[in-house]
Amino acid sequence: MHKFIKHQRPNAIKFIAMIFFLGLFSLLDISAQNMWPALAKVTYKKEYDELLGIKVDKPIFSKDVKALEGKTIQLRGYIIPTDGFKSHSEFVFSAFPYASCFFCGKAGPETVVEVKSNKPIPYTSESISIEGILKLNGTDINRLMYLLENVRKLD
Repeated sequence: MHKFIKHQRPNAIKFIAMIFFLGLFSLLDISAQNMWPALAKVTYKKEYDELLGIKVDKPIFSKDVKALEGKTIQLRGYIIPTDGFKSHSEFVFSAFPYASCFFCGKAGPETVVEVKSNKPIPYTSESISIEGILKLNGTDINRLMYLLENVRKLD
């Protein structure tokens, strides 16, 4: 009996290691599909704006965020209907539904992106996944700090 238990132990260790690595790969897959946590790595600095005549928050992008600029990323979130809603090809996309989004004062500016898609994406109140090329905006206060171009809907 002792030999049987001793013989089975390496198989159990292999099984546990396999489960661990499968779990790790699934976590990596989730983070690769949803970049909101990476976009949250931003701080702000108050700077005087000549045009507005007041101090405004200017984003200071982390090295991790800067490394994403010009790269294709995926986000899962919600289309936000705003007064500036131009079309189904240009809109605001949020990590949170409308009732909890940045424009309602319940989240930060790092949780929204401006979207420009090549093909119209019809409005839905359900969450969707999109993919596009990330552009950073640290200077134009009339735009959001994240822009996603050449966007396509994934699901």
